[in-house]
Amino acid sequence: MLTDAECRKCESGEKDRKLSDGKGLYLLVRKSGSKLWRLKYEFAGREKTLSIGAYPEVSLKAARDERDRARMQLRQGIDPSAEKQRRKAQAAAEALNSFEKAARAWHEDRSKTLSERYSAAVLSRLEQNVFKRIGPKPVREITPAMVLDTIRAIEKRGAHDMAHRVRNHISDVFVWAIASGLAEYDPAAIIRKALRPTDPKLRPAMIKLAQVRKVLKLTEALPGVHWSTLLASRLLALTAARPGVIRMAELQEFENLDGDAPIWRIPAAKMKLTRQRKRDVTWEFVIPLSQQAAATARAAIGESMACRFGDGPRWLFTGIGDPRRPISDGTISKIYRDAGFTNLHVPHGWRSSFSTIMNERAAIDERDRDRAIIDLMLAHAQAGVEPIYNRAAYMPRRREIAQEWADLLMKGLPGPETLLPDQRPWRAVRKEAAHDGAPHGRPAH
Repeated sequence: MLTDAECRKCESGEKDRKLSDGKGLYLLVRKSGSKLWRLKYEFAGREKTLSIGAYPEVSLKAARDERDRARMQLRQGIDPSAEKQRRKAQAAAEALNSFEKAARAWHEDRSKTLSERYSAAVLSRLEQNVFKRIGPKPVREITPAMVLDTIRAIEKRGAHDMAHRVRNHISDVFVWAIASGLAEYDPAAIIRKALRPTDPKLRPAMIKLAQVRKVLKLTEALPGVHWSTLLASRLLALTAARPGVIRMAELQEFENLDGDAPIWRIPAAKMKLTRQRKRDVTWEFVIPLSQQAAATARAAIGESMACRFGDGPRWLFTGIGDPRRPISDGTISKIYRDAGFTNLHVPHGWRSSFSTIMNERAAIDERDRDRAIIDLMLAHAQAGVEPIYNRAAYMPRRREIAQEWADLLMKGLPGPETLLPDQRPWRAVRKEAAHDGAPHGRPAH
């Protein structure tokens, strides 16, 4: 049997060596200088080794106690190594004993394969809709009724599509928890068919020219709407881009706005692409801007620069309370509702409006080739069509169609400068607010 002095004084050599203590316990002295306790034993006819720990963190006496405990388990028909793994898994489960902890661990693991924007959206949905209700509850104690109650709260807001998305996220968390030994079943899967169906008019759109012109006219006449919301809505209508791309538009993406061929160069990471193509910096989508769209972008840039902090703004459409952030989700949707277009037209509806109206004109004029080009302008990724996101693909005709759409849409409507506040007192307001004790000023609407 070993003594503590022998364990302490033994030195490493050119090779690893073992110092036996009896009954299968030995001290493995590595050539690197580390000293590790090991127990050799036999279970179910196979020779196995149990790691006990490093010396001197695990003393000679503690190592012998672990050996004796393992031998007791063997007499009871328990594999000590398997039991050690079970205890580790149980400790991990106890560390993630609440749904919120498990969900955040799942999200951290999942976010490695998601785009930054989508990953943030998933976590935000859980934080806003789930954690306050079932976040503190132990994962194993959450029932289908609890999950359904959480989802019903979302449905009461009329956000049926969001309710389905959140249920999917909760279910993904439970599947991860089951695989990790934290849960036995998925209560979110059980309630799937109990959810109300998504609204078939989730993205309603006006599809007549007179109607879409009325949308712009009435929304832009609303009092007290921030300039960035109005200009974002107008650029959305003129380009038929996805609302999320409009909201996150950056100043550096716009080129040649004062020239004959203005463009908006959107990075692949912002487009609705496969994960592989999102990461390919050579894949970008170039939108040829009409003269009206270019004027709208110029107006937004001028106002953003007037509101700058530090090195200047990054976003084309700055936030209402903080120009260092872009406008928030839902800000354009709100003015459409306020103007009376609930269930009639939503921000994403401009894509349908543009497609329907311009395809009808192409059909009347027998311009069959234009119909494919219109689809390209909406950045619809069709299988086998290589040049969809090629900046030069059909650019001359795309520019002509964009200008035709802008001329139809904006006929008789005033220029974008009329959507700006009469004054730009951002800095002055900030100074006045500082004297009043307010942390920030707000730009005039």
